[in-house]
Amino acid sequence: MTRIFPMLASLSLMLMGVAVAMGFTIGDLYADPVTQATLDWRGRHMMTGVAAALFVVLVECIAVTYFIGTSRWCKEVTETYRLPPGDLAESNRLKRRTFPWCVLGMLTVVAVGSLGAASDPGTGRADTADWTDIHLAAAIGGLCLVAWTYYRAWLNIADNQQVIERIVAQVRRIRDERGLDSPAANEAISASAG
Repeated sequence: MTRIFPMLASLSLMLMGVAVAMGFTIGDLYADPVTQATLDWRGRHMMTGVAAALFVVLVECIAVTYFIGTSRWCKEVTETYRLPPGDLAESNRLKRRTFPWCVLGMLTVVAVGSLGAASDPGTGRADTADWTDIHLAAAIGGLCLVAWTYYRAWLNIADNQQVIERIVAQVRRIRDERGLDSPAANEAISASAG
């Protein structure tokens, strides 16, 4: 996960960056008359923005799901092998520290999209031009904020990976001490199952 998450996050940020760049190149939506090319480019910008927002939500949800699954795994292994609860507590702490960052990233793209909708002259509202600079600032700031939430999640994922490695090492030691992974033990298991 420590390698997959940064790749997904990078793709998500690139898509957000493309949406921001497309917004700069739309043209004048407030001219009279608006050209069809400008309207078409606006539509592409909107669809790219929606795709970027959905991808951000996906990446943030992957981080949340990772922590839900791994903290559950830590709990079950800790209880099964009667391990000290320190690593389980650390995994739960990392999960609780990551969740607000992920929610913040999701809410950020919702806010940027909402401000984009407020600045769309296609809505027919008279004050849409007033919202364009706010949408632009929110898009650039949102890109930075989402990048920060990804960074924080990635740091916590890396720390959680170390917790998992410690638990696996303890389990390996216990299994070796009890001879649970010896060929004779595996044959006995196979014989009883067959």
